[in-house]
Amino acid sequence: MQRHALITGGTRGIGRAISEELARAGYKVSANYVGNDEAARRFERETGIAVHKFDVANFEACAAGVRQVEQMLGPVDVLVNNAGITRDVVLHKMEPEQWGQVIATNLTSCFNMCRQVIAGMRERGFGRIVNIGSINGQAGQFGQVNYAAAKAGIFGLTKALAQENASRGVTVNAIAPGYIDTEMVRAVSPQVLEKIVARIPVGRLGQASEIARGVLFLAADEAGFITGSTLSINGGQHMY
Repeated sequence: MQRHALITGGTRGIGRAISEELARAGYKVSANYVGNDEAARRFERETGIAVHKFDVANFEACAAGVRQVEQMLGPVDVLVNNAGITRDVVLHKMEPEQWGQVIATNLTSCFNMCRQVIAGMRERGFGRIVNIGSINGQAGQFGQVNYAAAKAGIFGLTKALAQENASRGVTVNAIAPGYIDTEMVRAVSPQVLEKIVARIPVGRLGQASEIARGVLFLAADEAGFITGSTLSINGGQHMY
């Protein structure tokens, strides 16, 4: 059976690598995005993967988006919650909007999306949910109280949801990437980037493809005995 995978934030960076990896492995893939139409069109043209624009921070938009996705390619068997944003600033200067936007997009989105697919997964007796967290949700990071809180929340959500659905053939796991060579990280100044790499025992940034292979492993039919786990892919920077 060809499984259908839906990846949020699936057209750029880590999300794109996940979309492409699952497509190569034979999955039917749907890629969600919200902001960058030009990048989404380029992604669709280059990969042949269908893109779907909706805001994962909005519950009603997620309901409509998942309906559209399932009408095109059938029920979602694999959900990868990858969408995320940053609004970095120290807490004593943080505005409520900077807190709320990050919590909504990075954490509430996981509820919004899981809620759309979980009943169907339970009824069919199969499902794979992979939530993309972060090393900074495990270790914290200066200037990222909002981001760290959202990503830490993902780990708690993952464990609780895994317990609720283990008996129905639905696994729920998380991946905690370290510093990955993406557009966002490459935008950091060379001096700061040098300090980041110096703290990584393997001596380099990670590649988005390395996160994608972790998702492929957890999404497999054969991964049914792995649930409630967090897979850290960070080059040894934080052993948790």
